[in-house]
Order: sequence, then structure tokens, then C-alpha cells
Amino acid sequence: MRSRSRLTLATAVTASLLLTACSDTGGGDGEGPLAGADLTIGSKSFAESIILGHMTMLALENAGANVEDQTGIESSANVRTALTSGDIDLYWEYTGTGWITYLGETEPIADPQQQFDAVAEADLEENGVAWLARSPINNAYALAASTETAQDLGLSSMSDLTALLQDNPEALTLCVESEFAARDDGLPGVLETYDLQDLPDGNISTVGEAIIYTELRDGGTCNVGEVFATDARIAAFDLTVLEDDRSFFPIYNASPTVRAETDEEYPEIAEILTPIAEALDNETMAELNAQVDIEGRSADDVAEEWLTDQGFLD
Repeated sequence: MRSRSRLTLATAVTASLLLTACSDTGGGDGEGPLAGADLTIGSKSFAESIILGHMTMLALENAGANVEDQTGIESSANVRTALTSGDIDLYWEYTGTGWITYLGETEPIADPQQQFDAVAEADLEENGVAWLARSPINNAYALAASTETAQDLGLSSMSDLTALLQDNPEALTLCVESEFAARDDGLPGVLETYDLQDLPDGNISTVGEAIIYTELRDGGTCNVGEVFATDARIAAFDLTVLEDDRSFFPIYNASPTVRAETDEEYPEIAEILTPIAEALDNETMAELNAQVDIEGRSADDVAEEWLTDQGFLD
């Protein structure tokens, strides 16, 4: 756990002593629309979610809140439970995940705004979770192969996997991470939608997310793997994303989510985060992700630099 403070030069020495004594507390400067608010911010464990979590902490702290860092929670289910149980107050979630995984729907809605509105209305009514703003970020699941492999195997769409399986069952090997392997909007649905149920079990490997990208780049246990649409490693590793030509995957627009009581107590949170959400898109997010995943910069630094450049921090 790590807390951060935005300090003026005049108070830096005193504040540094206080932070040394109380390293798990602090954040806001006592001024601003969120002065006195104590908020715990979470995220999932991949770069994009962590960056969004740090953007949130910086923006809310800039508005006077005391923030606690609980970013990097493993698995969507765990971070969602942390929100609904009150262990955290806010994290960014994706509309497709909310609709399919948490609300149990089976048919995605094609229009992004209608999908967001449906998720927001249902999740608030059923679970007391408020979705604050729809970002243009659409971090959809996808399947990809190296460009060389895609050309060699004649793969441009996910339906081409069906044809490959029929022609040569052993030629198709697939890497996924554990969450995707179990989600309704993940592997089970892909296998059913694209008639891949006969893919031999030994041809499917469950590995860590980062390993999928290196396996696809370097060749190894799989020639096709699960990726995220905004992941900078797609371009950096020369991967080809296969077209979802049967429109299986839903839209995954990102949004800050909070419990309804938090939203009611602090409506300023939505006012602060909405313009940030609306300013982000896939191209921007991929560039920020690259700075963390490829260049090795910290999510905190990347988030602060972007927010400052965009004028969201004083």
C-alpha cells in the first residue's frame, strides 16, 4: 500500500516528516471540492487499469481528497468484490464485463451508448453500483497471431480458425489467461460461436497475460492467443488481430464505477472524472500503455504526465 501527496515547496520538509511517520495515510491538502473525503482507489492488475487508477487518485487528490492506493488487484472478480464489499471506493470497469459477467446477460448491445446506458441502469438497480462516464476507450478482447503466422496459416478472421480446425486440427494452438478461460464473454463463448469445440484440450494453454504476447511473438506453445485491443504490444510485437466476423465480443468501453452511496455523498467525483474519461480513446490509451509495458515507466508517472499535459491538474 502506498499513499502520495502533492506538496508545495514551502511545506515539503514538514510534510516529508509526516509521511515518514504515517506512510499509509494522507493525500489531499485540505482544500478543494473533495476536502475531507477519504477514498480508496482500486484497479485490476494490467497496465491500463493501473494507469486509470493512478489518474483517478491524482485527480481526486488534486481536488482535496485523501486517497489510498489499492491498485493492482488480481482478477476482475476480486476487484469487483472489493468495490461491492466496501474495501475500495472506486475502480474503472468495462461495459462488456459489466453486462456479461456481472449482470449475466448473453446478448451484447451493438450501440456503445445504448450498451453503457443499459449497464449503468441495471447495475445501479440490481447491485447499487454507479457507472459515472463512458470513455471512448474500447478495450475489447480479441484473438491475434503474429503477422507471419497469420499469413502462413491464412488467418484474417476468427472464422478462419474454424476452417483451419476442420482442415488440420493439430495446426491450431491457442493461449489464453485464466480469467478469459472461464468467462462467458471469453473462451467458452468463442469456442461455441466459432464452432471450435473440437479443438483438442492439449492445444489450449492457460498462461499469464504477458506470456501470451511473447509466445505469439517468438513462437512456442501457441500460434493464436487472447489479446486486448488497446495493448501496445500488438503493434510492437507485429501481431495481427483477427476480425471478430461473427460479432461475438461485446463493446468494452471503460468507466469509473463507484457504489451508489459514494456517488450520492460525493457527486464531485463524477464531475472530476467525466472530462478525463471523455478525453481518452484507444490511440491515446495504447500510447500510455506502451510507456508502461514496453518502456518500463511507472503507471503513476505516466498518469501524472498525461493529466498535467491535458490540463487536469493544477
